[in-house]
Amino acid sequence: MSDVTITVRGESEARIAPERATIRVSVRSDGPDRTAVVDHVLRLAEPVRAGLVERADAESIAEWTSKRLSVRAERPWSNDGKRLAPIYYASVDFTATFTEASELSVWVSDVSPWEGVEVGGVDWHLTPATRARIEREVAASAVGVAVTRAEAYAGALGLSTVVPLEIADVGLISSGPQPPQMAAFKARGAAFAADSSPAMEYEPDEIVVSATVEARFTAS
Repeated sequence: MSDVTITVRGESEARIAPERATIRVSVRSDGPDRTAVVDHVLRLAEPVRAGLVERADAESIAEWTSKRLSVRAERPWSNDGKRLAPIYYASVDFTATFTEASELSVWVSDVSPWEGVEVGGVDWHLTPATRARIEREVAASAVGVAVTRAEAYAGALGLSTVVPLEIADVGLISSGPQPPQMAAFKARGAAFAADSSPAMEYEPDEIVVSATVEARFTAS
């Protein structure tokens, strides 16, 4: 039997508990006097800022940031169609990355009742080092699945030698078989997808890191 070209797909995934939780919090105030509104929102924001600094010093927060004070004005319309005096809106936004879900829950419980505080969504994620390691492991596993499938197909045909020609992200394998003497091995890494748990869940689901590759082999 002449050489046979085999094209397969390999998939793999890993599930891992989130290591970090990044939350967004806004402090807002509004009123008819711009100076009073600005002063008020800054007073409301100060205990939020102080709490983040305290937790960062205790290393329960990996990092935090605050955006500059934002102020805008709107002139509402009255019921009889007249423009009224402007209303001023001021806000200060904070972002904090917690290292423990329990610490996040305690902090949110503390600040959510405070005047002017709006708690936003939570982004659950891994540290860059962990994500890189898991992606490498899942990619290698996906390639292993592709190799195993190719060997199974070859064995079913009574062939014993499987040689890789191409491996690539899904959809990047060149169209049509290539002659063995012209084939080049191409590695572009797997295509990764990560599904984070929904916002505001303080007992998050595991993060799913997946990889899918396509591979082409010759069997003889």
